[in-house]
Amino acid sequence: MVSLICTLQDHRDEVYWCAFSPTLLATCSGDKTIRIYNTNDFSELPFSPLSGHRYGVHCCRFSVCGTYLFTCSTDALTIIWSMATGASDGTLALWDFHSKKLSKSKAVTEATVMACCFTPCGQMFVTGSTSGDIKVWDLDMKQLYAKRDAHDMGVTCCDFAPRFDVDFSSVEFRLASCGQDSQLKVWIVSQHGAAACEMKLLHTLTGQSAPVLSCAFSSDGELLVSGSVDKTVTVYNASDGVLLHTLKRHESFVTACAFSPTLPWMATGSMDKKVNVWRIADRDSGQAQSRNPSCQGAGRKLSGHSRLLVSDWSEEDVLAWLSEEGLEELVTTFTTNNIDGPELLCLTKETLASELSIESVGLRGKVLRKVEALKAELTERDAPDEFLCPITREVMKDPVIAADGYSYEREAIESWISAKNRSSPMTNLPLPTTLVMPNRSLKTAIGRWTATQ
Repeated sequence: MVSLICTLQDHRDEVYWCAFSPTLLATCSGDKTIRIYNTNDFSELPFSPLSGHRYGVHCCRFSVCGTYLFTCSTDALTIIWSMATGASDGTLALWDFHSKKLSKSKAVTEATVMACCFTPCGQMFVTGSTSGDIKVWDLDMKQLYAKRDAHDMGVTCCDFAPRFDVDFSSVEFRLASCGQDSQLKVWIVSQHGAAACEMKLLHTLTGQSAPVLSCAFSSDGELLVSGSVDKTVTVYNASDGVLLHTLKRHESFVTACAFSPTLPWMATGSMDKKVNVWRIADRDSGQAQSRNPSCQGAGRKLSGHSRLLVSDWSEEDVLAWLSEEGLEELVTTFTTNNIDGPELLCLTKETLASELSIESVGLRGKVLRKVEALKAELTERDAPDEFLCPITREVMKDPVIAADGYSYEREAIESWISAKNRSSPMTNLPLPTTLVMPNRSLKTAIGRWTATQ
């Protein structure tokens, strides 16, 4: 039995990845932030969110001990370095953790590297690419094996089971991979001696009807979870491939999934901007029950933020917002004047001074800045996807058309071209020219839409 115990709704854009440590849950998003939660009650830690990246954060991982968190982003940065990363510039990089220096790199020119994971022993790793190939490498960047067309339309994610089998002549690992072909596959990766390596297909799992974007083994290797474009989460018995559960609580593509290493919990992230935390009852259910957090204690504890429009907020929602933003001293004033969502949006310097009798100029300015930030945040939540720059995931102010036919924010695409050697952010193919043209019709449409907000 799998039951939903909590939904975290703090991200302002699509959730790309989630990861557990023994005591924490990390999530990252197209809103450029990483959020950290305590797994005791799923309250957000005081230093969260982390905001060191300039563009969307696509992956986050904890070190084995849980002490370090590694994140990577469209801005081409890895923060708190990862030991192995794949990039859209067609390269594979291996980093030395202690010195934080590049150890080795290798060009993989035939396709974009989309997935990368180490074996549990740390002596080999695999990569998956948009060509559909899965390759096995040693730490010297020597290719040990290549499985061509493992997924017909490209590999999206891969993960090794934590347990492996050893005998006197070989080592066997279980690898899960998923792809654009709507399939989840389980492989046996065998290493014989120092160099000989092979892959054999164990299971092909077809429980989802659209591209599978993420997959992960449980900490004991007994369960395998996957998330798909069809908005579902599937849980399989990893040994025999039997489908155990199909979960349907997300409203858009499921882009991330992860198991806790110490508790019977699972997290899934989606393009609906939500992270769902699930309890797996048949895995030490007594422990799960004793530490089952309340959804009321999760995230920001702000009911108003669960609604799409501030104009729907009640007076209680506004008071909760004041407390969250550090404006507790105004709670009595706002209560006396019955300020709800619509009234909050209409506040001006004059009304704050004359009607609410807020004498401090600085405090009035702080309130107005918070209200304007709230309006901007909710505007980006509501914006049609075509109004958002594919790089920054923000509403475009000066949209331009690049040579790949896509529209971008001018500053973002010019920065991308200079840093990425003329590659397209959307296709990874070389751009025939670096010239961009103003997209005036899109700019007009964005202007009209903005005026109605």
